[in-house]
Amino acid sequence: MNKSMSVALLVVGVILLVFGLNAYHSASSDVSRFFTGAPTDKALWLLLGGFVAGGVGFLGLLRK
Repeated sequence: MNKSMSVALLVVGVILLVFGLNAYHSASSDVSRFFTGAPTDKALWLLLGGFVAGGVGFLGLLRK
């Protein structure tokens, strides 16, 4: 994997994490946590996608 693709994945991962954290702290997620004990699916998928994309991008930057 070339460095530019790794940097792009890292940037996309950070952006997804920011959107995921915003969705996690939204009013709809608060209501969902009140009734079900879990945040909305959208927040969880954004956070998971951000961690995966950021992790793959970071590992790609560490490789030679």
